[in-house]
Amino acid sequence: MPASPPSPKGRFFWGHLKDYRANVLEYERWAARTYGDVVRLNFGPRRAVLISHPDDIHKVLVSEAHKFRKSVIYRALLGRLLGNGLLISEGEFWQRQRKLAQPAFHHKRIQSYGQVMVEYAAQHLAEWRDGAEIILGQEMMRLTLRIVCKTLFNAEIASQADRVGVAVNALLELADEAMDNPIWLPQWVPTARHRRGQAATTVLNEIVYGFIAEHRQSGDVGDLLSMLLEAQGENGERMSDQQLRDESVTLVLAGHETTANALTWAWVLLAQHPNVEAELHAELDRVLGDGVLRPKRLPTVEDLRQLEYTAMVMKETMRLYPPAPTVGREALEDFEVGGYHLPKGTIVVVPPHVVHRDARWFPNPEIFDPTRFSKANEAARRKFTYFPFGGGPRICIGNAFAEMEAVLLLATLAHHFRLRLASAAPIAPEARITLRPRAPVVMSLEARTAERVMEN
Repeated sequence: MPASPPSPKGRFFWGHLKDYRANVLEYERWAARTYGDVVRLNFGPRRAVLISHPDDIHKVLVSEAHKFRKSVIYRALLGRLLGNGLLISEGEFWQRQRKLAQPAFHHKRIQSYGQVMVEYAAQHLAEWRDGAEIILGQEMMRLTLRIVCKTLFNAEIASQADRVGVAVNALLELADEAMDNPIWLPQWVPTARHRRGQAATTVLNEIVYGFIAEHRQSGDVGDLLSMLLEAQGENGERMSDQQLRDESVTLVLAGHETTANALTWAWVLLAQHPNVEAELHAELDRVLGDGVLRPKRLPTVEDLRQLEYTAMVMKETMRLYPPAPTVGREALEDFEVGGYHLPKGTIVVVPPHVVHRDARWFPNPEIFDPTRFSKANEAARRKFTYFPFGGGPRICIGNAFAEMEAVLLLATLAHHFRLRLASAAPIAPEARITLRPRAPVVMSLEARTAERVMEN
């Protein structure tokens, strides 16, 4: 058995970290192309390995998942924002929390939120004007944040959406900055970065603890927080306010940031591929009315079975631009992967964006082709060649919520508007904790009136 996987040349002390963080997407793709499916990396003093073969990924995320935990980097950085929520908690505590939270994400429960998603999208439509320009990411973030707060807290936060959004963005940016440095100062050190983080955390805590207190007093039912409040373990134990806060903040972040990013990329790709956009509009007009032969109506959860191409558009978008471009694990014991023996403590980097663009699994991988996700193609696809929500026991608990939300929002908005890029400048992705466009994307709105539908 080879002693160690192949490795690029690194720098003194920093190892591969500086070059890696300069452009994570390009570095991971280059490393996988150049050195193969298992590549050794050094992040300062930390040993890491990049794996990009589906069989190895299945081993780490599923068959030998008990040998790994979330990466120390993610736990240290996101712990400052999320506390000990599902995204980063471990061991028996994580198992207990996952079991308590799971009923809130039951299929029927998720479907009951479909009407809220469509209603809020319709309200958003009422604010759009033909010919107006929008900053796309901000629009999608505002919409998905309102939806997650309504479904999670039964709260209308339109007046506070910007305040919450600013706080979440500030904490994500601080976590991103910290990832560029292998040396982290304790939280009690009064640096400018820590003060900004504390101010943003205070804003989120004020809002979330307020919702928890209101729910305990009013006995609200029907939203996710009420289900978490009522959830009981085998011994009758319930979540403390601290646990409820941590899970709520985790769901607010994961429930709006990732979906908003996926929708942002979907609009960009549709604007760049008019043939796909035309096929999408044809399905929407057929299912929901074209405004000429039949009046337009809003989609419902029951329409999802017929909105097959719309769902394929979102899946292909997340193939090219997975909301979480990299998944991290840390080995709890020695392990073997790809024919190499690796020691306990190794950070395992699993890059969906690399696998999703591998020509072995997706011919012509850079081409935007939603038909890759037809029923026949999905049935024939190898496991862990497509995994935008992770996999195994730690697969995203809200993946069904996010998939349904993305399809319903895209269907509602695209049925009434085309979005056109306001600039021909290239739109570069930036991999931080999530995958966003590097610069704000400005788009112009074009209403799909009856006259325009007939022209097309």
